[in-house]
Amino acid sequence: MSTPEQQTPEPQSPDEGPLEKEAPARLVAADIAPGSYVNLGIGQPTTVADHLGPEQGVTLHTENGMLGMGRAAHGEEVDEDLINAGKIPVTETPGASYFHHADSFAMMRGGHLDVCVLGAYQVSAGGDLANWSTGKPGAIPAVGGAMDLAIGAKSTWVMMRLLTRDGTAKIVPECTFPLTGVGCVSRVYTDLGVFLLEGDGKVRVRQMHGIDESGLRELMPEVPLVFPDGEAA
Repeated sequence: MSTPEQQTPEPQSPDEGPLEKEAPARLVAADIAPGSYVNLGIGQPTTVADHLGPEQGVTLHTENGMLGMGRAAHGEEVDEDLINAGKIPVTETPGASYFHHADSFAMMRGGHLDVCVLGAYQVSAGGDLANWSTGKPGAIPAVGGAMDLAIGAKSTWVMMRLLTRDGTAKIVPECTFPLTGVGCVSRVYTDLGVFLLEGDGKVRVRQMHGIDESGLRELMPEVPLVFPDGEAA
């Protein structure tokens, strides 16, 4: 399954603020090709399910053993036995099916998913992904199925805030945290912009939100950025 063509960047004023919490999820949902099989990682990526329309024909897979996951469940819809991998109650779509955990991972490892959308601590300019550990002493390893998804899916996209709490960019020349996958990320959706990674070590800026070119250069001075006008930083 091919992914959508690269979209033409929308004009963006630096006076407009960063994207609100749900906005990146809407962008991701709009970019998923009709008929795709998709896995949404724990955390922010899970919210993409709430913005997929039935007309898209997207089938959501969750690694705890469900194909045909729907949006988050609310109120009387909540069934405590019907949850996603992040333990969030979800709905099911018509034709949903359930299977063993081992079968679920066979789907992930066998290249049957068109897209996976994951969170990240860091993404390198070369598309390396670090999303399971910061390497802090005493931290509990929590890789889950991230390695299987990052390498097994045909396309790996990341959703995250661009900056850490101390203002450091999470898109870096090289990851310093333990890697989840090498050269696997092709797109990064953040509150300040959407970035395309094409395997050549350059980060192409598709859209900017609440920031201009000079602001991005200042945030990521060592990352080779290519802006919509073709100018490289």
